[in-house]
Amino acid sequence: MVEYRIDRRSGVATYLQIVQQTQQALRLGLLEPGDKLPTAREVVEATAINPNTVLKAYRELEREGLVEARRGLGTFVRRSLGSAPADSPLHGELLEWAARARTEGLDRDDVAALFTAVLEEKFPQASSGARQQPVPQNGTPTERDPA
Repeated sequence: MVEYRIDRRSGVATYLQIVQQTQQALRLGLLEPGDKLPTAREVVEATAINPNTVLKAYRELEREGLVEARRGLGTFVRRSLGSAPADSPLHGELLEWAARARTEGLDRDDVAALFTAVLEEKFPQASSGARQQPVPQNGTPTERDPA
């Protein structure tokens, strides 16, 4: 089950942090179709946020077709995203790279800037009308808010 971490200093709306973390878990294969998301009450107890914020995030995920609410049962994953499992060899290589960057004296923002620059170089936007994906405080690119 996913455990949400809320960074109140990130400047990213709390509900959007939940959406992004869920999307990231879906991309990494940590959540799969049929898995149950934590209840709003469980998220509130773990993060001390307003229950309406959790419900707003879950509604957004439902609107995107990623989850479905089943009355009296909870919220369940409908489909996965991407194909970058957490146990991919690339994950290990990226961990090594991040450790090397830290050893070189780079901080989180430096690493995020470098990673974003490489993403923009190697994965250019498909069309001029496409919006860039935000990179949250943790430096991990996530799916953007489609609204």
